[in-house]
Amino acid sequence: MYSKVLFQKILPSMKKYVATAVIAVFMFSSCLKKDTKCGYTDSHVTAPESEINNLEDSLAKYGISGAQISPSGFLYKIKSQGTGPSVINLCSQITVNYKGMFFNGESFDSTQTGAPAYFNLGGVILGWQKGIPLINAGGKIDMYIPPTLAYGANPIIHNGKVIIPANSYLVFEVEVLRID
Repeated sequence: MYSKVLFQKILPSMKKYVATAVIAVFMFSSCLKKDTKCGYTDSHVTAPESEINNLEDSLAKYGISGAQISPSGFLYKIKSQGTGPSVINLCSQITVNYKGMFFNGESFDSTQTGAPAYFNLGGVILGWQKGIPLINAGGKIDMYIPPTLAYGANPIIHNGKVIIPANSYLVFEVEVLRID
């Protein structure tokens, strides 16, 4: 009889504690589900000096001045810094308008069709991974990227046509619209 009375008195109050504990565990575990780890690894690849020299020669040949050299070996000109958020890591979501071209001005890709591009920073070429963090959302940058930090010896082919030949030096005009 004593156990029955104890059970009847304690059980209702224990239900409250158990329910509170279950809710707390659920809330805490839902916070943990937000994976803050980034699956991309920062690369420490640098362009060889010969590519940097060729890049500098191309800038001089086409009358481009005022570019700065990055530690990884691409050159860049910040047109505007931007005032919005900055890149947190390679998993940052980036929304941009851009134009990709060769030094002779021939365009091979762009967002001029009206729809911006959206991607994880870690999913693009190394030159972009290193260059985009130099500005904030709302900023604009021109990047001059040697092959090692672009597509290297791999030509980019679309519908059987070579869009970007192997070992190409590339120019990108980029406007960062948003960083999440």
